[in-house]
Formats: sequence, C-alpha cells, structure tokens
Amino acid sequence: MYLYLKSFHIIFMVAWFAELFYIFRLFVYHVKFKEKPELCQVYEQMERKLIYFIGHPAMGLTLLTGILMIVKNPTLLYEKWLHFKFLGVALLMSYQFFSGITRRQFARRNFFLSENSCRMINEIPTVLLIVIVILVVAKPF
Repeated sequence: MYLYLKSFHIIFMVAWFAELFYIFRLFVYHVKFKEKPELCQVYEQMERKLIYFIGHPAMGLTLLTGILMIVKNPTLLYEKWLHFKFLGVALLMSYQFFSGITRRQFARRNFFLSENSCRMINEIPTVLLIVIVILVVAKPF
C-alpha cells in the first residue's frame, strides 16, 4: 500500500507543479496585455480554471497522500530531511495562495506586480523543486 501512496503522491505532485510553473507565466501575459479587455477576460478565465481545477485539487491530493504515507510509516517523522521538506512544501503552499491573491487582484484590474516581477516570481517553484527532490532522494541529513 505504501508504494501505491508514494506513486500517487508523485503523480499529484507533478500535476501541482504543472500549475505552479504555469500560473505566473499567465500573469506575465495578463500584465503585458492589461490594456486589452478581451485578452484580460481570456487570461482571467484561464488563471481561475488553472488554480481551482488543477492547482488546488493537486495540492490537496499531494498533501493527503503525503500524510497517508507518514501514517503508514511514522518513523519518517524522525528523519531530518523530511522536516526540511515540510518547510519547502509550506513555501510551495504559500506560493499557491499568493497566486490566488494575485489572480483576484488582477481580475479587479489591480496590477500590483510588473511583468518582470511576475517573470522572477515564476522561478520560485523551480528552485523549490530542486531543493525538495534533492532532500527526498539524497537525504543529506
């Protein structure tokens, strides 16, 4: 059962990262074309669907399968690498929720981030993915 949970954890994590990698790329173009209402409507719909139909469910299922893996193997809680992974996951969740805040603000025409800011923020999940994968595979502690 544990290996099935692990498999689904990885599958849901991949879906979650697909959303994390793409959402701020959409925001880049939303800001870029903020003066074109017809494009803004399209971006708003794409952003909403991406977050609510892919991002939130994938995040929830990733967390659920992770928790179930710990329930099946509670000795994992003694692993130092896992504590750092928890920190990385908390940062990813913060990024997810910040994406939702950004989406709502952009839908209200409050473009509080520049195109370049969105481009830079878009790199955060890549850095966190690298750190988390190294923690899980290499278990450096």
